[in-house]
Amino acid sequence: MENVMLAKALAIGIGSIAPALGIGMIGAKAMEAIGRNPEAAGKILVPMLLAAAFAEAIAIYALVIAFSIK
Repeated sequence: MENVMLAKALAIGIGSIAPALGIGMIGAKAMEAIGRNPEAAGKILVPMLLAAAFAEAIAIYALVIAFSIK
């Protein structure tokens, strides 16, 4: 039982590191681009949100895997 809990914790913990870094980088680069060209904010917002959603999906996959460990 103890090993199963450790496996679940590692699956969600390790599986969330890359998406968290990715979302942070997406946001930072988007803010940098908007800072350089404020008129392009509308064109930057949609691709930024799409990329963040795809990165978040990877974290959700890690959560699903953690829940499926028995």
